[in-house]
Amino acid sequence: MAATLVVLSGLPGVGKSTLARALALELGAVWLRIDSIEQKIRDWGGANPSLDDAGYRVAYAVAADNLRLGLSVIADSVNPWQLTRDAWREVGVAAGAVVVEFEILCSDPRAHRARIENREAEIPNLAAPSWNDVLARDYRPWLRAPVRIDTADTSVAACVRAMRAAVDATR
Repeated sequence: MAATLVVLSGLPGVGKSTLARALALELGAVWLRIDSIEQKIRDWGGANPSLDDAGYRVAYAVAADNLRLGLSVIADSVNPWQLTRDAWREVGVAAGAVVVEFEILCSDPRAHRARIENREAEIPNLAAPSWNDVLARDYRPWLRAPVRIDTADTSVAACVRAMRAAVDATR
């Protein structure tokens, strides 16, 4: 069975990392969280605060290594532009993996805002975005049709079941 690259996208606070963690446990997959990678680069001091695409490039390389070993990988990032979405797809295809793309959203703006304003930091030193930061984010529409998961009124377990079903359908 080929390895699977699960690519997540969505604004901060929609539930990507919560779902990625749960799906990684469900699949026994490697979880690559861009926020963790980028914050460690910042902590090290080897890059300016913007990092440009350093975190993504590190994650692409680590994903490719693991996919070539036959391990499935979950790529957890905002993934806001077609450029990054295409790069993830290219990593998976080049490694011979099945690629499944998800867009995670929270269709209830009040619930989304509450998540942003009330969440606790999981990554030391990471400056969480404000609600205004989220609203101002340059997040562009998909050109392909990802599987969309709306976390507004759906439990984590139900979202993970839907994601698992979509992944299983490609195997």
